[in-house]
Amino acid sequence: MRGLACVLMFQTHCYDAWLSPQARKTTFFMYSQLGGTLPAPLFLFLAGVSSALVVDKLVSKGERASRIAQVTIRRGAEIFGLGLLFRLQEYLVAWGWAPWSDLLRVDILNTIGASMMLLGLMCWGVLAMGASASVRVRLGIAATAGAIGIALLAPPLWTTWRPDWLPWPIESYINGVHNLGEPQAWLFPIFPWSAFAFTGLAVGLALQNAWVQLHEGRAFIVAGAMGAALLEGARWMDAHAPSLYATYDFWHTSPNFLLIRVGLLMIILGLSYAWCRVGAATFGFSPLIQMGQTSLLVYWVHIEFVYGRVSILPRHAETIAQATLGLLAISAMMLVLSIVRTKLKKRRAQSVLRAEAATAG
Repeated sequence: MRGLACVLMFQTHCYDAWLSPQARKTTFFMYSQLGGTLPAPLFLFLAGVSSALVVDKLVSKGERASRIAQVTIRRGAEIFGLGLLFRLQEYLVAWGWAPWSDLLRVDILNTIGASMMLLGLMCWGVLAMGASASVRVRLGIAATAGAIGIALLAPPLWTTWRPDWLPWPIESYINGVHNLGEPQAWLFPIFPWSAFAFTGLAVGLALQNAWVQLHEGRAFIVAGAMGAALLEGARWMDAHAPSLYATYDFWHTSPNFLLIRVGLLMIILGLSYAWCRVGAATFGFSPLIQMGQTSLLVYWVHIEFVYGRVSILPRHAETIAQATLGLLAISAMMLVLSIVRTKLKKRRAQSVLRAEAATAG
């Protein structure tokens, strides 16, 4: 799923950065950007799933609530720190014309890190009430409630309940206001984006259920079917249910659009399982799986070759065909980078093992 997120991210960024004003008016560009609504939810959802695996493992070992929270929060803080470092790098690369406020932009890495820290706090709160046989269920319910709460609070926090009494760098993490006086759709504030991480935690915990472990195939078919039901249910509510909000922004804060994307994530989850178990991924080397293993690296590097000063094509000057060739080039470059990174990591690990063996001998 991370590999798919990388590919969708590449196409979104490449066409956005390189297509000419005329090409940007086409239906093709519209659909390319519509596909761009999935990478961020995928990354956040998978961060939640990964957190669920870690939390469940630590719970099974009998670790204290504070220790479990510490592990999750620390990993979130590391990613948050990388997000700040990435913003610093982008500012230095653009030295001379980038405003200093770019250092404090709420980008996807910042939100993934902040979301994981929130997940850690939530897990601490639930686990501090005591361990029991139902701890996984309680954590799943709390995560689901957190996702629903974030989704429902996002619209008013962007409009009528804006915490504009806070300094803008802090408010920006709530509604993406940045320093521009109103929420910005191109940023990734906690409301509503963190809802995908809480959803991922709930799904990840459900995947640890004993029945799921014994009936993987059926479980992922059920997940896909549930996703389709959520998608259609959200579409129906958007068309027929009365609005709860004075200001309704479907594309940016609507709980219905968020639910549609959750449905798509569940469908992708089921299809990803099929891809890995009986699909093309079983034939041998899979570029998607490979890039998914180094998603942070390829995210970090590709930005410079698409939006940065070393962009491989002129900005806002290309046809669809030219930008597509650039997209293929970027995808190939990032795949090679991913393979090299994996081989170097494996070689380093082998060197460590050899050194340990020599020391023990």
